[in-house]
Amino acid sequence: MQADVLSQSSLLLLLQELIRIPSVNPTLAPDESDGEAALAEHARDWLASRGLKVRLEEVTAGRPNVVAETGNGEGPTLVFCAHIDTVSGAGMSIPPFEPRLEGNRVYGRGSYDMKGGVAAVMAAAAALNQEDLAGRVLVALVVDEEHSSIGADHFVAQHKADACIITEPTEGRLILTHKGFVWSELVTHGIAAHGSRWDLGVSAIGRMGRIIAALERLDQEELRRRTHPLLGPASLHCATIAGGVGLSTYAPECRLQVERRTLPGETLEQVSEELENAVREAGEQATVTPYFHRTPLVCDPQSAIARCLREAAQAITGSPPEETGVAYWTDAAIFDAAGIPTLNYGPGGAGAHAAVEWVDLDSVVSCAHVLADTARRFLG
Repeated sequence: MQADVLSQSSLLLLLQELIRIPSVNPTLAPDESDGEAALAEHARDWLASRGLKVRLEEVTAGRPNVVAETGNGEGPTLVFCAHIDTVSGAGMSIPPFEPRLEGNRVYGRGSYDMKGGVAAVMAAAAALNQEDLAGRVLVALVVDEEHSSIGADHFVAQHKADACIITEPTEGRLILTHKGFVWSELVTHGIAAHGSRWDLGVSAIGRMGRIIAALERLDQEELRRRTHPLLGPASLHCATIAGGVGLSTYAPECRLQVERRTLPGETLEQVSEELENAVREAGEQATVTPYFHRTPLVCDPQSAIARCLREAAQAITGSPPEETGVAYWTDAAIFDAAGIPTLNYGPGGAGAHAAVEWVDLDSVVSCAHVLADTARRFLG
């Protein structure tokens, strides 16, 4: 019989192995790491050595998802999903890829966000593979969540499922909803002229400044009053701005990038109309172009997957999990948009994207046990 993959010692070893492999998202830090593929190969070999059917599915050149499977397939399909990419390790005040155990904390880049969740998924799936499991558990270890989630997009385009659990860190809370977002670009145009020719020149930056003031009013006076009981208010912020060609020239163009965080029920069309209205309120003209958006997550608290995880967490930890929402976005919304009921449940810790990052080892162990028990309940 195989060693207990759900033991603390086994999970610590696996987590340390994962942290040692730099898997920095190459879009975010192209000169720092090309390790997504290396980590995917390690995860594939680890899962295969424990008897799971496993393969790499290339999302784009050199960036594969890991897809593993256990169970007899005669029943529902449950997905365990975690992302394998991390943000940069530059600027950390600890060695980013040399895992250190201190008390119950495991330090290193990605330990919290989210290799603790990756380890929990892998261990739970390996444990379930030793059982006569009805239905099917799919493991989805995906690339690129830290940038544009092409890994999750690819997975849902290739695979069907009846439910999904994402293991982003939640401190053991059951996350049923989170916000979405819309990225838009606004462009104003002026009339270029010598800086001395006030009679000829029109500054695109000045025009954009009046629009920015209108957007700030929209955020403070309208969006902050639009609230969700678990998520708080909708919001908007002006994120980046660029314009002008020189100190002695009236700016011919100005570009502003805006992020709008959306609540369940808000649409891309609604956001675009709000931005257009703000431009008109400012008495200006600008092109408004939404160029990327993600929908919010909404999981029915009475769904089968929520009920099963709630019961499993109660059985494993001795108390029911807190049920809430979060303001940030996760891959869970991609599964939800594909018609797969999805929630988020993961370990605790601190330091996502920060100079010091750590995950609580006991919470990783607990998460793995809860995942395995949830699968038994959901499939059985």
